Amino acid sequence: SAMFLVGLSGGIASGKSTVVAVLRELGCAVIDADVIARLVVQPHSKAHQQILQHFGTEILLENGEINREALGSIIFSQPEKRRLLNSITHPEILKEMLKQILKYFVLGYRYVILDIPLLFETRGLTRLMKYTVLVYCDPPTQLARLMKRSGLGVAEAEARISSQLPLEEKRRWATHVIDNSGDWESTRRQVLQLHTRLEDSLDFLWARLAVGAAVAGLGGLVFLLVRHFIS
Repeated sequence: SAMFLVGLSGGIASGKSTVVAVLRELGCAVIDADVIARLVVQPHSKAHQQILQHFGTEILLENGEINREALGSIIFSQPEKRRLLNSITHPEILKEMLKQILKYFVLGYRYVILDIPLLFETRGLTRLMKYTVLVYCDPPTQLARLMKRSGLGVAEAEARISSQLPLEEKRRWATHVIDNSGDWESTRRQVLQLHTRLEDSLDFLWARLAVGAAVAGLGGLVFLLVRHFIS
Protein backbone atom coordinates (compact mmCIF):
# COMPACT_ATOMS: atom_id res chain seq x y z
CA SER A 1 0.00 0.00 0.00
CA ALA A 2 0.98 3.64 -0.51
CA MET A 3 -0.48 6.98 0.44
CA PHE A 4 -4.06 6.53 -0.62
CA LEU A 5 -6.58 8.65 -2.47
CA VAL A 6 -10.07 9.50 -1.26
CA GLY A 7 -12.65 10.67 -3.79
CA LEU A 8 -15.22 13.19 -2.53
CA SER A 9 -18.40 14.12 -4.35
CA GLY A 10 -21.99 15.16 -3.82
CA GLY A 11 -24.84 16.75 -5.71
CA ILE A 12 -26.17 20.23 -6.27
CA ALA A 13 -27.04 21.82 -2.90
CA SER A 14 -26.06 18.69 -0.98
CA GLY A 15 -23.49 20.64 1.06
CA LYS A 16 -20.16 19.40 -0.30
CA SER A 17 -18.53 22.80 0.22
CA THR A 18 -19.48 22.65 3.90
CA VAL A 19 -17.75 19.28 4.28
CA VAL A 20 -14.66 20.47 2.39
CA ALA A 21 -14.41 23.49 4.70
CA VAL A 22 -14.34 21.20 7.76
CA LEU A 23 -11.74 18.92 6.15
CA ARG A 24 -9.49 21.88 5.37
CA GLU A 25 -9.93 23.11 8.94
CA LEU A 26 -8.68 19.71 10.11
CA GLY A 27 -5.56 20.15 7.98
CA CYS A 28 -6.50 17.59 5.33
CA ALA A 29 -4.96 17.71 1.87
CA VAL A 30 -7.80 18.58 -0.51
CA ILE A 31 -7.37 18.91 -4.27
CA ASP A 32 -10.27 20.73 -5.95
CA ALA A 33 -10.85 19.49 -9.51
CA ASP A 34 -12.94 22.56 -10.39
CA VAL A 35 -10.14 24.92 -9.38
CA ILE A 36 -7.65 22.94 -11.45
CA ALA A 37 -10.03 22.89 -14.43
CA ARG A 38 -10.07 26.70 -14.37
CA LEU A 39 -6.33 26.92 -13.80
CA VAL A 40 -5.29 24.86 -16.83
CA VAL A 41 -7.27 27.02 -19.28
CA GLN A 42 -5.85 30.36 -18.15
CA PRO A 43 -4.50 32.64 -20.92
CA HIS A 44 -1.17 31.54 -22.45
CA SER A 45 -1.59 27.97 -21.21
CA LYS A 46 -1.31 25.06 -23.61
CA ALA A 47 -4.99 24.16 -23.24
CA HIS A 48 -6.08 27.78 -23.71
CA GLN A 49 -4.24 28.00 -27.04
CA GLN A 50 -5.68 24.69 -28.25
CA ILE A 51 -9.22 25.69 -27.29
CA LEU A 52 -8.91 28.93 -29.26
CA GLN A 53 -7.67 27.01 -32.30
CA HIS A 54 -10.76 24.79 -32.31
CA PHE A 55 -13.47 27.08 -30.91
CA GLY A 56 -12.37 30.55 -32.07
CA THR A 57 -11.86 33.84 -30.25
CA GLU A 58 -15.63 34.38 -29.93
CA ILE A 59 -15.56 32.47 -26.65
CA LEU A 60 -13.14 34.94 -25.01
CA LEU A 61 -13.95 37.56 -22.41
CA GLU A 62 -12.41 41.03 -22.65
CA ASN A 63 -9.59 40.04 -20.28
CA GLY A 64 -8.60 37.12 -22.49
CA GLU A 65 -10.04 34.43 -20.27
CA ILE A 66 -12.44 31.85 -21.64
CA ASN A 67 -16.13 32.64 -21.25
CA ARG A 68 -17.27 29.44 -19.56
CA GLU A 69 -20.94 30.13 -20.29
CA ALA A 70 -20.31 30.67 -23.99
CA LEU A 71 -18.16 27.56 -24.25
CA GLY A 72 -20.67 25.60 -22.20
CA SER A 73 -23.52 26.49 -24.55
CA ILE A 74 -21.51 25.12 -27.47
CA ILE A 75 -20.56 21.79 -25.93
CA PHE A 76 -24.00 21.29 -24.38
CA SER A 77 -25.67 21.00 -27.77
CA GLN A 78 -22.78 19.37 -29.66
CA PRO A 79 -21.47 16.13 -28.13
CA GLU A 80 -18.55 15.96 -30.57
CA LYS A 81 -17.40 19.40 -29.41
CA ARG A 82 -17.68 18.26 -25.80
CA ARG A 83 -15.48 15.25 -26.54
CA LEU A 84 -12.97 17.53 -28.27
CA LEU A 85 -12.85 19.89 -25.30
CA ASN A 86 -12.40 16.96 -22.91
CA SER A 87 -9.53 15.61 -25.01
CA ILE A 88 -7.80 18.99 -24.63
CA THR A 89 -8.43 19.69 -20.96
CA HIS A 90 -8.46 16.28 -19.26
CA PRO A 91 -4.75 15.47 -19.83
CA GLU A 92 -3.77 18.89 -18.46
CA ILE A 93 -6.07 18.50 -15.46
CA LEU A 94 -4.63 15.06 -14.75
CA LYS A 95 -1.04 16.35 -14.93
CA GLU A 96 -1.78 19.16 -12.48
CA MET A 97 -3.57 16.79 -10.11
CA LEU A 98 -0.59 14.41 -10.20
CA LYS A 99 1.74 17.31 -9.37
CA GLN A 100 -0.32 18.19 -6.33
CA ILE A 101 -0.62 14.55 -5.23
CA LEU A 102 3.16 14.23 -5.53
CA LYS A 103 3.61 17.32 -3.36
CA TYR A 104 1.45 15.88 -0.60
CA PHE A 105 3.22 12.53 -0.91
CA VAL A 106 6.57 14.21 -0.30
CA LEU A 107 5.12 16.07 2.68
CA GLY A 108 4.10 12.74 4.22
CA TYR A 109 0.31 13.08 4.15
CA ARG A 110 -1.54 9.90 4.97
CA TYR A 111 -4.21 10.46 2.35
CA VAL A 112 -5.27 13.02 -0.22
CA ILE A 113 -8.88 14.01 -0.87
CA LEU A 114 -9.83 14.63 -4.49
CA ASP A 115 -12.89 16.87 -4.65
CA ILE A 116 -14.46 15.83 -7.95
CA PRO A 117 -18.08 16.90 -8.67
CA LEU A 118 -18.67 14.20 -11.31
CA LEU A 119 -16.74 11.44 -9.56
CA PHE A 120 -19.54 8.88 -9.70
CA GLU A 121 -20.63 9.86 -13.21
CA THR A 122 -17.06 9.27 -14.42
CA ARG A 123 -16.85 5.72 -13.14
CA GLY A 124 -13.28 5.21 -14.31
CA LEU A 125 -12.03 7.66 -11.70
CA THR A 126 -13.48 5.68 -8.80
CA ARG A 127 -11.07 2.83 -9.57
CA LEU A 128 -8.18 5.12 -8.58
CA MET A 129 -9.67 5.78 -5.14
CA LYS A 130 -9.11 3.70 -2.05
CA TYR A 131 -12.34 5.13 -0.64
CA THR A 132 -15.15 7.23 -2.04
CA VAL A 133 -17.18 9.68 0.05
CA LEU A 134 -20.60 11.02 -0.85
CA VAL A 135 -22.04 14.14 0.76
CA TYR A 136 -25.73 13.25 0.87
CA CYS A 137 -28.95 14.97 1.85
CA ASP A 138 -32.52 13.80 1.46
CA PRO A 139 -34.46 14.97 -1.65
CA PRO A 140 -36.83 17.43 0.11
CA THR A 141 -33.89 19.10 1.88
CA GLN A 142 -31.89 19.26 -1.34
CA LEU A 143 -34.79 20.89 -3.17
CA ALA A 144 -35.46 23.42 -0.39
CA ARG A 145 -31.79 24.39 -0.12
CA LEU A 146 -31.41 24.85 -3.87
CA MET A 147 -34.53 27.03 -4.09
CA LYS A 148 -33.35 29.18 -1.17
CA ARG A 149 -29.78 29.47 -2.46
CA SER A 150 -30.56 30.19 -6.10
CA GLY A 151 -33.96 31.85 -5.87
CA LEU A 152 -35.43 29.26 -8.24
CA GLY A 153 -39.01 28.09 -8.44
CA VAL A 154 -39.95 24.48 -7.74
CA ALA A 155 -40.00 23.40 -11.40
CA GLU A 156 -36.65 25.00 -12.22
CA ALA A 157 -34.98 23.59 -9.12
CA GLU A 158 -36.35 20.11 -9.78
CA ALA A 159 -35.09 20.29 -13.37
CA ARG A 160 -31.55 21.11 -12.21
CA ILE A 161 -31.56 18.29 -9.69
CA SER A 162 -32.92 15.86 -12.28
CA SER A 163 -30.08 16.73 -14.67
CA GLN A 164 -27.66 15.05 -12.26
CA LEU A 165 -27.29 11.45 -11.19
CA PRO A 166 -29.61 10.94 -8.19
CA LEU A 167 -27.92 11.04 -4.80
CA GLU A 168 -29.66 7.79 -3.87
CA GLU A 169 -27.88 6.05 -6.74
CA LYS A 170 -24.52 7.59 -5.87
CA ARG A 171 -25.06 6.49 -2.29
CA ARG A 172 -24.98 2.83 -3.35
CA TRP A 173 -21.52 3.27 -4.89
CA ALA A 174 -19.87 5.25 -2.07
CA THR A 175 -17.76 3.53 0.57
CA HIS A 176 -18.58 6.33 3.05
CA VAL A 177 -21.61 8.61 3.27
CA ILE A 178 -21.87 11.90 5.16
CA ASP A 179 -25.54 12.71 5.69
CA ASN A 180 -25.87 16.49 5.52
CA SER A 181 -29.66 16.50 5.91
CA GLY A 182 -29.43 17.82 9.48
CA ASP A 183 -27.68 20.74 11.11
CA TRP A 184 -24.05 21.83 10.81
CA GLU A 185 -22.98 20.20 14.08
CA SER A 186 -24.29 16.83 12.96
CA THR A 187 -22.39 17.10 9.68
CA ARG A 188 -19.23 18.21 11.47
CA ARG A 189 -19.36 15.21 13.81
CA GLN A 190 -19.60 12.87 10.84
CA VAL A 191 -16.63 14.53 9.12
CA LEU A 192 -14.56 14.23 12.30
CA GLN A 193 -15.44 10.54 12.58
CA LEU A 194 -14.47 9.97 8.93
CA HIS A 195 -11.19 11.84 9.39
CA THR A 196 -10.32 9.75 12.46
CA ARG A 197 -11.10 6.54 10.59
CA LEU A 198 -8.90 7.52 7.65
CA GLU A 199 -6.06 8.71 9.88
CA ASP A 200 -6.10 5.39 11.72
CA SER A 201 -6.01 3.41 8.49
CA LEU A 202 -2.94 1.24 7.99
CA ASP A 203 -2.92 2.08 4.27
CA PHE A 204 -0.59 5.03 4.81
CA LEU A 205 2.19 3.32 6.78
CA TRP A 206 4.21 2.08 3.82
CA ALA A 207 4.28 5.57 2.32
CA ARG A 208 5.45 7.16 5.56
CA LEU A 209 8.42 4.80 5.66
CA ALA A 210 9.20 5.29 1.98
CA VAL A 211 9.14 9.10 1.93
CA GLY A 212 12.52 9.53 3.58
CA ALA A 213 14.25 7.36 1.01
CA ALA A 214 12.21 8.38 -2.02
CA VAL A 215 12.39 12.13 -1.48
CA ALA A 216 16.04 12.06 -2.58
CA GLY A 217 14.99 11.09 -6.10
CA LEU A 218 12.03 12.54 -7.95
CA GLY A 219 12.08 9.61 -10.34
CA GLY A 220 11.54 7.24 -7.46
CA LEU A 221 8.53 9.17 -6.29
CA VAL A 222 6.99 9.24 -9.74
CA PHE A 223 7.55 5.50 -10.07
CA LEU A 224 5.86 4.84 -6.74
CA LEU A 225 2.86 6.96 -7.64
CA VAL A 226 2.42 5.44 -11.07
CA ARG A 227 2.73 1.92 -9.67
CA HIS A 228 0.11 2.76 -7.05
CA PHE A 229 -2.34 4.13 -9.61
CA ILE A 230 -2.10 1.17 -11.97
CA SER A 231 -2.17 -1.49 -9.26
